[in-house]
Amino acid sequence: MAELDTSGGGKHKGGKVRSKKASTRVDLTAMVDLAFLLITFFMFTTTLNKPKAMDLTMPDNSVQKVQLPVAASRTMTILLGSHNKIEWYMGEVAKTPPVVDHYGKDGLRKALIENGKKVAETHAAPDNFMIVLIKPSDKSTYENLVNVLDETNITGVKSRAIVKILPIEVGDLKKNNIY
Repeated sequence: MAELDTSGGGKHKGGKVRSKKASTRVDLTAMVDLAFLLITFFMFTTTLNKPKAMDLTMPDNSVQKVQLPVAASRTMTILLGSHNKIEWYMGEVAKTPPVVDHYGKDGLRKALIENGKKVAETHAAPDNFMIVLIKPSDKSTYENLVNVLDETNITGVKSRAIVKILPIEVGDLKKNNIY
């Protein structure tokens, strides 16, 4: 029990004789309870950190649509391997040698910016943006996929798709020891 004692000091010998004062005791238990109630109320009613989410629209697989042809020189394919490593190539799988890279501003982000500039310079106005195909392998983690989506969002990639990885691409990952 918390209490506040406001009684006088100790008894002194000698000196003047004074009348005895009654001590004042204030019980602070109710105030301490109120303080803890207020603290818990504000902790439960405030939002400490709002969760951040990226919208990801997936196509409806039940409806077959005709796909428009896309120039291979506009596409960048990113293969997600194991050990936080990626492999990317521009164009088609067997025609362009893949580059083994890592995540971050000196790795994937730099490649996305440079390849996006090259595509913008070489193509006409309506088709001057790069299309990124993200292909996670079964050895990659969910964190790797989120990191790639974050990098494409940071670099301003307009069109991206998550696609199944091909067996020839898994072979490339195995050849570079990142599968």
